[in-house]
Amino acid sequence: MIGRRARVLAITLLTFVAATTAASAFEKVSFPSHDSRDLVGWLARPAGGGPFPAVIGLHGCAGLYRRSGEINARESDWAQRFNAAGYAVLLVDSFGSRGIKALCNDRVRALTPAGRARDAFAAIDWLEKQDFALRQRIALIGWSNGGSTALRVAAAPEAKRLRHVIAFYPGCRVILKRGWQAQTDTAIFQGLADDWTPAAPCEELARSGGARFVGFPGAYHDFDHPNLPLRERKAAYSQRDDGLVTIGSDPKARAEAIDAVMAILRKP
Repeated sequence: MIGRRARVLAITLLTFVAATTAASAFEKVSFPSHDSRDLVGWLARPAGGGPFPAVIGLHGCAGLYRRSGEINARESDWAQRFNAAGYAVLLVDSFGSRGIKALCNDRVRALTPAGRARDAFAAIDWLEKQDFALRQRIALIGWSNGGSTALRVAAAPEAKRLRHVIAFYPGCRVILKRGWQAQTDTAIFQGLADDWTPAAPCEELARSGGARFVGFPGAYHDFDHPNLPLRERKAAYSQRDDGLVTIGSDPKARAEAIDAVMAILRKP
């Protein structure tokens, strides 16, 4: 009995330490937006004084946080990986300062990817003034709605301030009709089975607009999540008649995407 209690206590302690370590890795910061409010960001830096290359992260339509208030596992996992590779990470909370919780089920949205693009440029403005950041080596990564935002950023003339733009499972249909052209190195990562933001328009967008498209057979939306069981949920803009979409991790696609993203960031 004592041995069992000791094991339970050890597991509980390790869980607490891991959670505390993960939480303490992020520092809350604020910076001016390009409209009338300040934005909240979560900064995670590697050990040492820097200066470091930096990655700006843009969350999806569900927002940046879990119900517990912690940063989502997907963004947190990527941030830890980037830190381990020597990159500072700034996760931008576009929703919190505007009183928005989530937009996944809204067809008419209070904040569009075009509007969120201003937040990305505000984050660039702020990072370029920080002593710990290498202003010539700032990259942008976005997921879902944040991926759609990243593509808006990539087509702007000011996108040349970014070394790389990486968009995970963005929606591409709207901007495909607008003659989109990448102004900096841009890559799109998409599950080929995605029934929320379909792959075909993004593949065409990449081909016509000077970006790279990387498709993963059999993978759905959120395939790079560290541990999201495959399931269906209601969502606006579903490609299915029943209004449902499929989300969930794909270990093989996730591993390949991690390797590909790290390879992109290592490029001069």
